[in-house]
Amino acid sequence: MADTGFFKKVHQVAQRIPYGRVTSYGAIASYLGAPKSARMVGWAMNASHNNEDVPAHRVVNRKGLLTGKHHFDGTNLMQQLLESEGVVVVDLQIQDFKTLFWDPTKELNLD
Repeated sequence: MADTGFFKKVHQVAQRIPYGRVTSYGAIASYLGAPKSARMVGWAMNASHNNEDVPAHRVVNRKGLLTGKHHFDGTNLMQQLLESEGVVVVDLQIQDFKTLFWDPTKELNLD
C-alpha cells in the first residue's frame, strides 16, 4: 500500500518545479531523504493526475525520457504540456536536459 504522507510530500515538491523546467523521480526522492524511492515518486506522480495543481508532466526519468507518458490521457499529452512551456522533446527525450533540469536539493531549503 502506498504511503499517502510520502505522496503528499512528493506532490508538494512537484508543485515547486518552475514553468519550463523539469526534474527527475530520483531527484525528488533524494530531496525527500529517500534516495532509493524513485519508483515510489513515480507512483505518486501517477496518483496525482486528478490534481491539476501537481505538474506531473515536469517529472521525467534520470535521462530526461518521458517514461511516465502512458499515464497521461491522450497519446502525447505529457509531451504537449512540456512543449507548451517551451521544452523541446524529440523521440520522447527532453532536449537540453541538463540546462532545464531543476534539482530540488539545490533549489529548495529542506523544511
